This record gives sequence, structure tokens and C-alpha cells, in this order.
Amino acid sequence: MERLFQFKLIVLLLMLIGQNAWSNTIIAEPNNPQKTIKKAFEQAKNGDTILIKAGVYREGPLFLNKAVTIIGEDYPEIDGENQHEILLVEHDDVVIKNVLFSNSGSSSFQDIAALKIKNSKNIRIENCRFENNFFGIQTFNSKYVSYINNRLSSGKTKGKPSANGIHMWKSEFMTIEDNIVEGHRDGIYMEFVKNSTITNNTSTQNKRYGMHFMFSHDNVFRKNIFKQNGAGVAVMYSKNVQMIENVFTQSWGSAAYGVLLKEINDSKIIGNEFSDNTMAIYGDGANRIEIRNNKFLRNGWALKINASSSDAVITNNNFFGNTFDVATNGKLKVKSFNGNYWDKYEGYDLDKDGFGDVPYHPLSLFTVLVERNPSAMLLFRSFMITLLDKSERVLPSITPDYFKDETPLMRPVKL
Repeated sequence: MERLFQFKLIVLLLMLIGQNAWSNTIIAEPNNPQKTIKKAFEQAKNGDTILIKAGVYREGPLFLNKAVTIIGEDYPEIDGENQHEILLVEHDDVVIKNVLFSNSGSSSFQDIAALKIKNSKNIRIENCRFENNFFGIQTFNSKYVSYINNRLSSGKTKGKPSANGIHMWKSEFMTIEDNIVEGHRDGIYMEFVKNSTITNNTSTQNKRYGMHFMFSHDNVFRKNIFKQNGAGVAVMYSKNVQMIENVFTQSWGSAAYGVLLKEINDSKIIGNEFSDNTMAIYGDGANRIEIRNNKFLRNGWALKINASSSDAVITNNNFFGNTFDVATNGKLKVKSFNGNYWDKYEGYDLDKDGFGDVPYHPLSLFTVLVERNPSAMLLFRSFMITLLDKSERVLPSITPDYFKDETPLMRPVKL
């Protein structure tokens, strides 16, 4: 038995040595017709490495259908000359590092990308730059694709449209980590994407959403920053999405949200910070959502959840300095609304157990009036509205009695 094991080990080592012996490094150089990137692709065999020397390459659309590693030296620039797609990869086991993709073409009818991955698996794009492209990276019908530590920037050329930064369709087991995406339509877009993780990315100043989910289930996004986008993140027609320890900040506008939940089920929003947004969380058709251990700071509306939603668990959150803590448009069914900290709570704690002895009603009379008649915002901070709110808390007549925190916290939650 031991001899058989030794024989298998020797065979494995010989195979590995053989692979290394047959692997090759092919060099591409700028301004050398005999050493173009296209010729390097033609010469390469599976397992080879292609080293692209520093410089600018303008070679038209490139197509790669081999398992190779591409490494750039000092960020060689592959220029699409504002005319065409730059690189299409359609093969498994490809690695691309340290390359600059710039100036792809743009079109209202075609999905032109700087880098497109199709029908592939085990792809890694690392430490690359994408500048002034229509789509930055597109992934179609692929698995086990990783985008690590890339920077994508667009929207800076006047008159040139931009599409999504990282765009994924019908793919799974994606890893999106440590990227910076700015100036695109959507920073990160996912449609029919499953079992994927989005971690430690910064998505900023994108025109529509920092990140956009459509029909994408069983995904986790954690420790990302969404800043100054048209809206932070839209999660639509999806289930089992976990949103953990992210920052959603400075999304201002008539339809600007930290997180938009549209027809989403069985998901979690835990440990996030929502600051300086028009609406921190807006839910429509959001069912069985857990909202826990979040910080809501200086938002217009902290939570605006329509009556089309049901069975939310909202607990252990901190509400500081929001214009409206909670709003709804009807009889909202909440599974639990207890154990939150509200800076507007004026109750007392005689038994010193850390919970207020008087329930807190976060839905103010003025919130209800504004929901029914938005122009009532003109009266915000007026003496009359303050008086009406105080009266409503003593003798509630319009605000629903069931909408309350039975055990409001006297001190903020340590997050």
C-alpha cells in the first residue's frame, strides 16, 4: 500500500514538472509589429504566461480563447480608440493582472465593454484599471469569476455616455472584492446572479445606483461604501440577500435612497450605517426582512416602509438626528419593533433596567400628514406642527396605536 502511494506521488510530481517544462512566457511590446498582443494570443498555449510591456496598444478588438495568465508591466494601456470592444475572453482558467483598459466604444444598441467574460469559469481579474469606458467589465453566463482590487472610472468625457462599471448576468459564485467604481450608470449591476459575495468595495458618484440587484438570490454584500450615488443600493425581485456592515451615505434627491427594497423576501440588513440620505431604507413589497444593529444618522426618512410589506423585525437600531424616523402609507404589519434607541424618546426608566417604561410611538402626526399631503412639508418646524405632535402623543387619534416600540432603549446600542 505504501509503495502504491509513493508511486502515485512520483507520477504527480512528474506531471507538475512536465507542465512547468512546457509552459512558456510570451512577450508583447508596443510599436513592434512582430510582438503585438494579438500575435501573443495566437502563439500562446494553455498554461502560458503573456507579459505585456509598458506602453500603449491600439490593435482593434481582441479575442482570447486560451487558458493563459496575462501580466502587465507598469500598467500597459490597451486603447479602444472610442470605437470598439477591447477584449473578449471566452475560455476557462484565465488570469489578467496590472493592465489598463481605456476608451472603449459606446453604443445605445450594443453592450460594448472594455473587458467581457463569456461562458467561462475560474477567471481572475486583479489590480487592473478601467478608464473612460462604456461598460467596464461584463460577465455573461460564467462561474467562479473574481474581480479583485480593480479601479473603474468613467463619465469624465463630455458627451460620451457610460453604462455599468461591473455588470454581471446569469452567473454564480462571483467574488467582487476591494474594487473602486465611480462615474458609471450603476457601479455594480447583478441580474440573475446567485451565491456571490461583494466585499470591501467603494462605489461612488455613479449616476443611478451604487449597486443594483435584479432577480439575484442568495448573495452577500459586506463592508462596502456607497457614497454620493443617485441612490445607494437597489435590491429588486430577489430573496435571501444579506447586507452587512456597509456604509450608505450622501444620496440626496427626490428619489434617493440608501437602500431600496422592491419585492424582496427573507433578507437581512445588519450592522450598517445610513447617514445623510433622503431616505435611508425604502421598502415596497419587502417581506420577512430583519433590520438589526444599524445606525440611522441625519437622514430625511430613516425608514419608509409601505403597507405592501409585512413581518419585518426591526430591533436594536440607533436613530439619531433624522427628520422622520419612520413613515408608512397604511397599516403596516411588523413582526417586532421593540428594543431600538430613539433620540426623540422622552420617556423614563424608573426600574433602571435600560428600557423605557413608556412605549414610544415613532410615527409622528406630521409624518402621517406629509405622507397624505407632501406639500405639508412647508410647515415643517413650525410652532403649530410642534404643538400638534405633542398633543397627538398625549391623546393619539390619527397615528396608529399598534405602531410602537414597547421597550425603547434608554441608551444607544454599541455597534
